[in-house]
Amino acid sequence: MNSKLRKYLTIVALGLAGGSIYFLPYIKFVFYDAQLLSMGITNVQSGLLMTVYTVVNMVLYIPGGILADKFSAKKSIILSLVATSLLACVYAFTMKNFAVSMIVYLALSFSTAFVFWSALMKAVRIIGTEEEQGFLYGVYYACNGITNALTNAFALKFFNSAGGDMTVGFFRAVLSGGSVAVLAAIMLGILMKENKETVVKTSEEDKFKFSDVGKVLRSPVVWIASFVIFCGDGIYTSVSYFNPYLTEVVGITPADSSFISVIRNGLMLLAPVGGLLADKVFKSTCKWLITAFLIVAALFASVMMIPSSINATAASVYTLVPSAVGMMLYGVIFSVMSEAGIPRALTGTAIGIASIIGYAPDSLYSLIFGGMLDKWGGGGYNYIFIFLIASCIVGAVFTYLVRKLGLKSQKEQKA
Repeated sequence: MNSKLRKYLTIVALGLAGGSIYFLPYIKFVFYDAQLLSMGITNVQSGLLMTVYTVVNMVLYIPGGILADKFSAKKSIILSLVATSLLACVYAFTMKNFAVSMIVYLALSFSTAFVFWSALMKAVRIIGTEEEQGFLYGVYYACNGITNALTNAFALKFFNSAGGDMTVGFFRAVLSGGSVAVLAAIMLGILMKENKETVVKTSEEDKFKFSDVGKVLRSPVVWIASFVIFCGDGIYTSVSYFNPYLTEVVGITPADSSFISVIRNGLMLLAPVGGLLADKVFKSTCKWLITAFLIVAALFASVMMIPSSINATAASVYTLVPSAVGMMLYGVIFSVMSEAGIPRALTGTAIGIASIIGYAPDSLYSLIFGGMLDKWGGGGYNYIFIFLIASCIVGAVFTYLVRKLGLKSQKEQKA
């Protein structure tokens, strides 16, 4: 097979892996009522399942990143995918037992976050050259978004095949959606080369050693890059607040707002465009991220200045603009690791650290923004936009620091 074709097919397979493996942990976002009815649990118990999963994830990111640097990315990813599918089978047949379900969700942390996440992000990096990192990460996130939607649609089809019986439908949805990860494992087994064939050959001194973990933890650029990812993920997480903004402030119907939300989610397909801009136009992921952060900040500011007399449809469509740029920004956010001057052998460890900090907005922002909306109602959205504008500026500053420190590190290595 042509090496270039293999490379892009492997990225597609990695996108399928990332888009399918999280089906079961986040199944409540698609089948919330069905899960509660089928398991016979309360809303609090449902939340407890997610709490166990997310808290354990946080604990496992760094040790998982270390192991991802030590072992084959291909084997780590395939083993994680197969294990997750097996856990879906266990969950499907034992979901009436809440204690067993808790154990399953605990185990899902090990199969989907422990080694898998860092190995996945590392695999995307080592497949291509340093000059095409932005585009490859963009393609990955686009494939991830598409396959996530297709996996949910596939499971929904089996759910609907039960003829209205939610318990039977949910059982079928778990088994069908959980099986997609096996398909991703098979594709990666065929397409993906082993690390030793993919990574640029390095000297013994450049190979991963556990003693190097301390270097990563003490490296300022790793922590700064982590906060760049934090700011980028914050933008990605927060564009969902345009959905209630459109109903509460602009005044459109919930149905129309949901339709706009579907379009907004589809904007992840623009991720490769951000990658192309980073690689071909700006010749630097950091330069593109700085520009994108500042553009998004300006767009959030402009949303605050939309006159109340504007047509509701026009206002709704305009909110897609900051979302689009935000998606192009988010799609390349992890490729900042290559420009930070972090050795490929230590990428997994660095990503493990970055993931703990970088994905904090997923849990923090909902609490912060929820408090703003509870206190100020519809007026709280202006405070949310101001918060996000400040976050974009901080992201741009941190990205500049990453580029500056990365260039300094490259000069020192050459010297």
